[in-house]
Amino acid sequence: MSGGLRSGQVAAAAGVNVETLRYYERRGLLTKPERSNGGHRLYPEDTVTVLRVIKVAQRLGFTLEEVAELLETGRHRHDRGVPGLRARAEAKLAEIDAKIAGLIGIRAALVAAVEAGCDDLTACATSICCPIPFAGPVDRSPDTP
Repeated sequence: MSGGLRSGQVAAAAGVNVETLRYYERRGLLTKPERSNGGHRLYPEDTVTVLRVIKVAQRLGFTLEEVAELLETGRHRHDRGVPGLRARAEAKLAEIDAKIAGLIGIRAALVAAVEAGCDDLTACATSICCPIPFAGPVDRSPDTP
């Protein structure tokens, strides 16, 4: 391969560091580049676009695993049974809406605690007028002791 961009050039153009580039390569998000006669990685120019897509998808809340699936789906657009960006974005929106609803509830409890002048968590737990719901069931995941 005579052309291509070296690791530093790709990383600089995409706004990431070289270690991020190599990490994405190890995770399979980027195809393995060809090597120059001197052993340097030579990436096709579209690697910069792929890196930018990865970073934007992460900022939108997608995990690297989800990004990998989206990239793979894009490579196989002819497979109609595989959910694409639209379906995954709708699912991500539902997930984010649920998180927002939870945060709104937490915010309301904290505002009520501030307005009530709660200053001592232990004392507040035993006070009938404390707005923090200490008496309710504790929400625990199955792996929480």
